[in-house]
Amino acid sequence: MNRRQFLLATLILGLTACAGQPAPVPDYDVLIRNGTVFTGDGTAGMPADVAIRGDRIAAIGTVTGSAARTIDATGLAVTPGFINMLSWATESLLEDGRSQSDIRQGVTLEVMGEGWSMGPWTDAMKDEVMRLNADIEYDIEWSTLGEYLQRLEDRGVSANVASFVGATTVRIHVIGYEDRAPSKEELAQMEALVAAAMEEGALGVGSSLIYAPAFYSSTEELVALCRVAASYGGRYISHIRSEGAQLLEAVEELITIARDAGIGAEIYHLKAAGRENWDKLEAVFQRVEEARAEGLDITADMYTYTAGATGLDAAMPPWVQEGGHVAWVQRLRDPAIRARVIEEIRQPGDGWENLYHAAGGPDRLIFLGFRNDELKPLTGLTLAEVAALRGTSPEDTIVDLVIEDDSRVGTAYFIMSEENIARKIARPWMAFGSDAESLAPEGVFLKSNPHPRAYGTFARLLGKYVREEQVITLPEAIRRLTSFPAENLGIADRGRLEVGYFADIAVFDPTTIRDHATFAEPHRYATGVHHVLVNGVPVLLNGEHTGATPGRFVRRSRSADARRADR
Repeated sequence: MNRRQFLLATLILGLTACAGQPAPVPDYDVLIRNGTVFTGDGTAGMPADVAIRGDRIAAIGTVTGSAARTIDATGLAVTPGFINMLSWATESLLEDGRSQSDIRQGVTLEVMGEGWSMGPWTDAMKDEVMRLNADIEYDIEWSTLGEYLQRLEDRGVSANVASFVGATTVRIHVIGYEDRAPSKEELAQMEALVAAAMEEGALGVGSSLIYAPAFYSSTEELVALCRVAASYGGRYISHIRSEGAQLLEAVEELITIARDAGIGAEIYHLKAAGRENWDKLEAVFQRVEEARAEGLDITADMYTYTAGATGLDAAMPPWVQEGGHVAWVQRLRDPAIRARVIEEIRQPGDGWENLYHAAGGPDRLIFLGFRNDELKPLTGLTLAEVAALRGTSPEDTIVDLVIEDDSRVGTAYFIMSEENIARKIARPWMAFGSDAESLAPEGVFLKSNPHPRAYGTFARLLGKYVREEQVITLPEAIRRLTSFPAENLGIADRGRLEVGYFADIAVFDPTTIRDHATFAEPHRYATGVHHVLVNGVPVLLNGEHTGATPGRFVRRSRSADARRADR
């Protein structure tokens, strides 16, 4: 055998031996290369790679080794996934678990529970929810909040999910829609429901105090529920009792609850509603910062728009809504009650929050959606336009639409100033939430118009207020979208890019990220986010959804002792 034959035989033997061997196992599942990495702590970004193994971050820096998938992040920011502190994706995720409008903005955790939560529910509460289903219809196969969140995970969701237990939900569960204080025995039942939700992993107690029946709750009742949550290391979060005429008093109530219950507290979507109240915001800042200096853990969150969105119930006095939705609509059919309600709608709320008055006129209310198919052509019109079409007063139109639609009627109210938006963003204790569903411009979602915040809250922050107006720096904005809310919520191993943390990651272009949704065209995705990973799995690649649904039920994880040790 000559040398050439020998070498050929050796090569053949080597190839034959290798043919039976498994391929080399990659060092990592995903490797994000060449990006500018922001860890989430507020410091400047640094050139680095991020390696992922399974659902965790395995290495950060100059990473060598192979990966099953490599993502080139040249010219892009690599950050922790964003936390939506106020999500109403409760029903939209049952319809479509892809959570597209939020995922495409870099959101990897949806936090729910503004007063109303998806459990604990009685059979009567389930029946009411089913009866009032609008565009999205679903079966209710759970009773507790934890069962609902686990159901989302089991069905498949692209984003992680978490929730506060609603003080409103607990109140309805025990005493219904009555305007009265709970008895000692009923309060004990409410406390037990909070404890059960906390055992399941709830983040704390959420309230929404401008709406009936939450409006009927006393400060003492809320303190009692919050003491239970505090014993589990939970937090209190509230749509406070007034965002207008009694704004300062409402902030004081939240501070009192935090102090008396020994609990951290957050103000939902902080705002000064109504032109006559815009100048109160500085006093709110001062009071919150005084409380923080006192050692109280007080924070807030916001969305980046001058219009809020809720229902026409926020334009009517709470007394007419006592007893629940059916009783409310029945009362409105009574001519004498109707006349009284219309007169009160025309006036500033006397002890209640009248958002119609705060908006300043019927041209500053836009209808977002209706249950009744015959009313759907009115979607996107202002109250002034609908009243003119019908030849009725704006106040009569409000009452008529609630009766005809048999719903609270989704409505946007223009009640805030653009200057105050920037002032709020500048506060270091401010987080962000969409206060909206997570949608897609397709299917059942097109039957109604969302507030554009559903598609644009986070991209608007990073594009308009960070890049264009430079209200805060990019590292600070990332901190407020990631580690800051994660720490407030007591969530372990999320909110930062650190070795050992869950690989919830957003990769975006800070020079192009922007929102596109408007009230005229609300179903428009934000752009500029290229890749998103949830628990190490790519759910967005090159700007397109992969269809993956690796989201999990994220539970509160810090003990009460740990929280106290931090203070």
